[in-house]
Amino acid sequence: MRLAPLLGLVVACLGLAACGAGQAASPASPNLDTILAEKPAALLSDYGFFEDAGADHPASRVKPYDLINPLFSDDAAKHRFIYVPPGNMVQAEGAGLPEFPVGTALIKTFGFAPDMRSPEDGAYKVETRVIIRKADGWAAFPYVWNEAGTEAKYAPTGARRTIETISPAGEPLEIHYEVPNKNQCKTCHLSGDTISPIGPKLRNLDHAGPAGVDQLSDWVAAGLLDGVPLGMKRTPSSLDTSLPLEARARGYLDINCGHCHKPDGSASNSGLWLTLEETSPTRLGLKKHPTAAGRGSGNRRYVIDPGHPEESILAFRMASTEPGIAMPELGRTIPDPMGLELINAWIAGMEE
Repeated sequence: MRLAPLLGLVVACLGLAACGAGQAASPASPNLDTILAEKPAALLSDYGFFEDAGADHPASRVKPYDLINPLFSDDAAKHRFIYVPPGNMVQAEGAGLPEFPVGTALIKTFGFAPDMRSPEDGAYKVETRVIIRKADGWAAFPYVWNEAGTEAKYAPTGARRTIETISPAGEPLEIHYEVPNKNQCKTCHLSGDTISPIGPKLRNLDHAGPAGVDQLSDWVAAGLLDGVPLGMKRTPSSLDTSLPLEARARGYLDINCGHCHKPDGSASNSGLWLTLEETSPTRLGLKKHPTAAGRGSGNRRYVIDPGHPEESILAFRMASTEPGIAMPELGRTIPDPMGLELINAWIAGMEE
């Protein structure tokens, strides 16, 4: 499927003009009434996050940001933005997820291009996900773009799109892309009995962002963040080959798997916890038997069999595209070749 061009998504526009609750939106000012309304807006443009209906130019106080390790989503290019209402700041709480004020919105657009080796050349939008901090907690809403790239409609039942492109490795690629429905959003974002954001932990934001400057310092200077904790350790970049292989692998598993595989996540009953903070070798999968031996185990004994990626359930499920076996269950329909290579190398280098 071919959608219309996506231009200039990373153009920053951080204005500090007030736009309080009850004030009507202008082309350059998000509408806080719409953001905090009980029901989601019918159109993405209704929120006023962007100056234009095509969501190419962020409005006042809507700031682009990036993560040190992006979640793999079928090779989609992602463009992330945050909106914080005037008079409010994000409150740092250690290296993890900060406290976002009511009215905060996290906006993430997924796009493709005819050749993903040049993701901005002829780029087009497929979906935009909005997660909003309401008075009673977070709420997530999926929006699907029309073929002209001029309008994104609320799609509570999700959608499917066929994408034909060239992969980052230079191979022809057909992707049967799936936009999650509203309930599937909850699956990945579950923390206990509530939902919460996945990516914007401070340790994931601690790097040069879209503007090419230190992202957290930039947020502080812009009045968006109240400060950076002293001695904070950033998440290891999975692409930084100067780092130890284990650090890179743990960084990758944290963002791609840790949102479900954690004590209060939707996969907590697996006993496999893959967040960066986890220290138990068994809970990380080393010599760990699966909680349920079925198709998902691929007749392998251990989640991670040290020295043997070909005998490890973790690598087997990462490589699969079969429903009921593939991991992650949602968010991808093809394997991540670079991620799989990294995890295989990490397991292969472990002592038996």
